[in-house]
Amino acid sequence: MLILIAEDEPRIASFLRKGLVAEGYACVVAGDAETAITLSQAEPVDLVLLDLILPDRSGLDVLRVLRARDPRLPVLILTAKDDVGSKVSGLDQGADDYLTKPFVFDELLARIRALVRRDQASAVELRAGGLVLDLKQRSARAGEDQAALTPRESALLELFVRHPNQVLSRTQITSNVWPYESESESNVVDVYVRYLRRKVPWPSDVCLETVRGAGYRLKVCAS
Repeated sequence: MLILIAEDEPRIASFLRKGLVAEGYACVVAGDAETAITLSQAEPVDLVLLDLILPDRSGLDVLRVLRARDPRLPVLILTAKDDVGSKVSGLDQGADDYLTKPFVFDELLARIRALVRRDQASAVELRAGGLVLDLKQRSARAGEDQAALTPRESALLELFVRHPNQVLSRTQITSNVWPYESESESNVVDVYVRYLRRKVPWPSDVCLETVRGAGYRLKVCAS
């Protein structure tokens, strides 16, 4: 699971990253709003920790961009702005949770776990073009064709479906699906991509393509 930390204070950003990595999360850090927006587009982000006070733009500007692109992406505002008006504004504009600084790290972890549970529970089926992934049954279908998937195959396909038309590097895939594997020591990503290509009933508007020198992309053609 990849968490984007949008925080301009290096000491706080480092504390968050180290603590979250120790808990098994992968992290990317943005020190300003523009970098946060860029990383959210370039990386397969699963959750965002968002400061409202950023040097170039308001965190609410970042929130609006995130929400326009992905209404379901969990966003937790983590900020020193503790007035009621800021809390109401942040939540009304699309944040899923709001935690003020200073904070207790264990409470932050609990809130992250709650957001992850909520996100996972709310989605039973994911769609990309004509492809449907049933998370509960671990199956993929297109039209009348259906295929059962192993847990790892389902997790890999879920990563692609949640980030359509986005190039995912082998390192990004490994950190999300096989967090304890070393990419340099294993070709597990390539093996499982081959499994998916053979097994999944791909519709005509979706394909899993290799991007030479970069990784893989679930290409979804506009209908």
